[in-house]
Amino acid sequence: MALQEASRSPVRGGRVAIAGLGTVGRAVARALDGGAIPGLSLTAVAVRDAAKARAELAALAEPPEVVTAFDALEPRADIVLECAPSQHLPAIVRPFVTAGKTAVVLSCGALLDNEDLVELARAHGGQIVVPTGALLGLDAVTAAAEGTIHTVRMITRKPVRGLVGAPYLVENGIEIAGITEPMRVFAGSPREAARGFPTNLNVAVALSLAGIGPDRTELEIWADPILDRNTHRIEVEADAARFSMTIENVPTDENPRTGRITALSVIAYLRKLAAPLRVGT
Repeated sequence: MALQEASRSPVRGGRVAIAGLGTVGRAVARALDGGAIPGLSLTAVAVRDAAKARAELAALAEPPEVVTAFDALEPRADIVLECAPSQHLPAIVRPFVTAGKTAVVLSCGALLDNEDLVELARAHGGQIVVPTGALLGLDAVTAAAEGTIHTVRMITRKPVRGLVGAPYLVENGIEIAGITEPMRVFAGSPREAARGFPTNLNVAVALSLAGIGPDRTELEIWADPILDRNTHRIEVEADAARFSMTIENVPTDENPRTGRITALSVIAYLRKLAAPLRVGT
């Protein structure tokens, strides 16, 4: 499965739906409100609590339709942004790609257990987009993957509060709440991390899909009591280039597991769809 297989014509205009109204969903809804991104309009939102969502969206100039079924969005939009709990990814994405439409996926770790969605997109002319999100350098990695990449290594360091409660830590009895020094809590592949840290390591899966896959990419996760930012370092060795990159993401106030740049990455992608100048692969 590849993050990027072939270029497609940009969508000039379209209806956008959002599945999930958490930190990212609310930020993107505000950015789309009232045609603020040329050619795009927010037409529908799917959530579990419709009354709460309507109250949150009431301040928008043009509040979208609110539904409670994730699989009910496709007739109402041309593009869907998936930012819901990962178990809902198939119900959100399948109708769109089957209809030849676009699904922007944040829970990309869940794609590893639903690779049939990529085949559906291929068969029906749909597209699954994994935005850059909280990472950087995916353009360089996808370019290097056109040649030969030998190794990709990612080291993630997170504040303790951003990792507490992760299933991997609970299942393995790893206690980090009281640590006073950095502690490595995981070493393995993004495929393993996607299951053990489902709300933390979508960035590692995105990196692996851009490069040499979720089994060959090397990943370390550290809990660091001193940090107040989510930090990712990428090291790539390829025939075309050797490069390393580090990004320190500021967590959102609402959710320490989500960096502020994640929503901005989605907004930047949407803005590119109808932009007269598009920078980046």
